[in-house]
Amino acid sequence: MEVGDQEPRVVPDPMSDVFNSDCPGRTVFTHVTSRWGMLILAALRDGPLRFYLLRDRIGGISEKMLSQNLRDLVRDGLVHREVEPSVPPKVSYSLTPLGDGLAASLQTLLSWIASHTADVIAAQHRHDALLREPDLPGTPPKRAACSSSAPPA
Repeated sequence: MEVGDQEPRVVPDPMSDVFNSDCPGRTVFTHVTSRWGMLILAALRDGPLRFYLLRDRIGGISEKMLSQNLRDLVRDGLVHREVEPSVPPKVSYSLTPLGDGLAASLQTLLSWIASHTADVIAAQHRHDALLREPDLPGTPPKRAACSSSAPPA
């Protein structure tokens, strides 16, 4: 393909450009794709949950992180917070229509992960085995993926 045959670049909407750290789209992207944001949205897909049930559904999340992420997702209009007037107050969380549309898209990603986890683990084992192989004579030594030593000056 020649240079002149390339498709013209589409200029992204300045509000939703996730590649630009100054755009609001990056903030939304960060909230949705955070370690806990995706799991919260996926957990709420089955219907409303009270705080403690949501915490129990998402293994490993602290109450502080759950509260912080829920606050962000409520502010973003993806999650609805409902307080029942009782003593003590009962608070439940559910997806808004906007959040439901997003959670449906996330389900595709989660389904892919469920279908391909074994493949990814097998690839990791193959990669790790290559790193453990002894160096053959006449070949440069293999470098580890991560090193605890500082880079050369």
